Amino acid sequence: MDVLIHLFVGLHIIGIAALLGGFLTQMKVMGRGTARFVPAMLHGALTMLVTGVILVGLNQADDHPVDNIKIGVKLALLVVILGLVYVKRDDETVDKRLFGVVGLLTVANVFIAVLWT
Repeated sequence: MDVLIHLFVGLHIIGIAALLGGFLTQMKVMGRGTARFVPAMLHGALTMLVTGVILVGLNQADDHPVDNIKIGVKLALLVVILGLVYVKRDDETVDKRLFGVVGLLTVANVFIAVLWT
């Protein structure tokens, strides 16, 4: 079971990398107001959602403790991120404040995962 959990943790990190990497690649054009949500951001957020749900299930099935409040906060942030990216995915440009919110929520999600014990 541990191998399966580690596999999905790796996939979860790849999802975070895709979401945050998509954001970081658009930061240069964000200053000009021409940033947009790239497909990698949507796919990364979806990967995070699917692998996160699977990880919670695997950890509970393996009798590892799961902090449901932490998972709920992370899920809420991810749903907001996913909603914003999904709704605005076809727009040519996205308001830089909205784009910044997605980046901020993504970084907050990472720090919650790492620092909340």
